[in-house]
Amino acid sequence: MTKKLFSFVLGLTLVLTLAACGSSETTGNEETEGSNESASNGDVKTIRAGIGLNDEHPQYKGLLKFKEIVEAETDGQIEVETYHSGQLGDDRTMMENLQFGSQEVTIPSTAPIANFVPEFSVFDFPFLFPNEEVADEVLDGPVGDELLEKLEDQDLVGLAYWENGFRNLTNDKRAVASADDFDGLVIRTMENDLHLDAFKALGASPTPMAFTELYAAMQQGTVDGQENPFATIYLQKYHEVQKHVSDTNHVYSPFVFLMSKSFYDGLTEEQQEIVREAALEARDYQRELNREANAQYLQDLEEEGMTVTRISDEDREEMKNIVQPVIDEYAEEIGQDLVDRVYEAIENAQ
Repeated sequence: MTKKLFSFVLGLTLVLTLAACGSSETTGNEETEGSNESASNGDVKTIRAGIGLNDEHPQYKGLLKFKEIVEAETDGQIEVETYHSGQLGDDRTMMENLQFGSQEVTIPSTAPIANFVPEFSVFDFPFLFPNEEVADEVLDGPVGDELLEKLEDQDLVGLAYWENGFRNLTNDKRAVASADDFDGLVIRTMENDLHLDAFKALGASPTPMAFTELYAAMQQGTVDGQENPFATIYLQKYHEVQKHVSDTNHVYSPFVFLMSKSFYDGLTEEQQEIVREAALEARDYQRELNREANAQYLQDLEEEGMTVTRISDEDREEMKNIVQPVIDEYAEEIGQDLVDRVYEAIENAQ
């Protein structure tokens, strides 16, 4: 009985040992396969692309088009994660993220970019562009390209100009039909000295403020109003806290598609070409959407109960004359040669 018991115990031990070995080998194989898969995934590059506007805005839809093109053209070797509504910070924060390499793409207006490259202020001159078509030709031409190249000194790569559109004024105090009506209005502007000085010249009290804080500031009466294209005004629901909108068209505001230089330099030449072409193709798509949206949203704002004031050509010309000394001052700071070439390009485009 003892020998039989011993043999049984020995056999059971061998079975358990073999089972344990088999289990260990299986786990090891799974870990190896997992490691190989991770190594493969390590070749996939991720673009974190953030904007301040919400997911209904044509800018975000353009960003989704960029994502679609890049991921298809690179067979998934570059993935694009999209973030809207300031989830990654305000424009300045996201641009700094690009410089530090902690974010790959953002698409701010030229106004905050001027804090990094002052020459971009030229595109924020009040009443510079007469229409979108002229703006396209100038921005996509030699002068626009020259300014994009200056971004590289700031560890940024400018891939294309997208469209924010003509900026218009809203406020909760009174209808603004002429330059006199600006007097005393507390208006939120972007963090840009040229914008601030232009509104001061018109008699307003401009207040720079993060875009993400604007709705609450208007709701609480911290500011009387703000200025943005119609699409932004409607999609951010500013009609809920503002009574009046005027088609001042005081600044045509481009977006600039920015990429982190450290990330861009780490791409292959083929991948660089793909992201460049994707930014341009998505630009055309976004501009078309934006122009359709701005036309429609002005009607929607009126239907939501806002009082729409249309500025006459004479009153708009008076506004331009009032801010001309501000334009002249900044032209000297930016460089008269560049400013002259921008005006020449506008004249040629017309």
